[in-house]
Amino acid sequence: MNSLDLSPLARDDRPVLTRFAPSPTGYLHLGHVVNAIYVWGVAGAVGGEVLLRVEDHDRIRCRAEYEDALLEDLDWLGFVPDRGRHPLRRQSDMPHRYAEALTTLRRRHHVYACDCSRREIRLRQDDGGAADRYSGRCRDRGVADARGVGLRVVLEAGAEAWQDLRLGPASQAPASQCGDLLVRDRDGHWTYQFAVSVDDWRDDVTLVIRGEDLLSSTGRQLRLAKMLGRARMPLFLHHPLIVKPSGEKLSKANHDSGVRELRARGVSSAEVIGRAATAAGLNPSGAPVEAANVRSLFAPAQ
Repeated sequence: MNSLDLSPLARDDRPVLTRFAPSPTGYLHLGHVVNAIYVWGVAGAVGGEVLLRVEDHDRIRCRAEYEDALLEDLDWLGFVPDRGRHPLRRQSDMPHRYAEALTTLRRRHHVYACDCSRREIRLRQDDGGAADRYSGRCRDRGVADARGVGLRVVLEAGAEAWQDLRLGPASQAPASQCGDLLVRDRDGHWTYQFAVSVDDWRDDVTLVIRGEDLLSSTGRQLRLAKMLGRARMPLFLHHPLIVKPSGEKLSKANHDSGVRELRARGVSSAEVIGRAATAAGLNPSGAPVEAANVRSLFAPAQ
């Protein structure tokens, strides 16, 4: 496992604000607990704060019962955010925020309507690129912005570089990775890439802590933040995922190591956190860990 270098946080003159941002599309599992351990642990180690943000941009898959359950499980585990709990910070409660950001993009960059489906995009791949890379087919077609049509913004060529606090120097070329970025889908919902970039900017998040499965999103989110006008980018820390014996990552949909199931079996919150920390390589002894003590799993910033 790569070691953490938290020294950039000490050199940054901004207050450290990170976020725990679950999506209410299923129940919490040990993978989410690992993320909470890193979020609250690193924030605690460097004197930062944690914002809770419910990322419910996917209005088709998100459900109220999942939101209630994740808040209940978070309270039971003992992870208390400094901001965003009372009142609860939800993406669905801030439509004006994304509408204003879209207006900014339209003013500064080329935003256009796109009627291509995901299946059509994949079928048109003939250049050896990634399966989900958009070719720009609708860029100059003049598709009307109407119901059932998505919106994309043109991404110019060039790389985005950053220093990951765990993985070290990194660089990505968003236009080569994904092509023009979808900001609103065909169902009229804001996309993850767009909503999270807007939120991290408007919430003044200075440290993004998330799993390695989202590493490929970092370059395009940095690019989008710059296009929106964010002057100073957040720092990033991508932590390892815990996986099943098959090598697959844990999934909410498959009910893998669910927090609610462990609770029902009488496992304590400290035991759940301890198990997650052990699976992530942070707790070799396997001992229970209280949420208030996860900062002890991380070395303080130098």
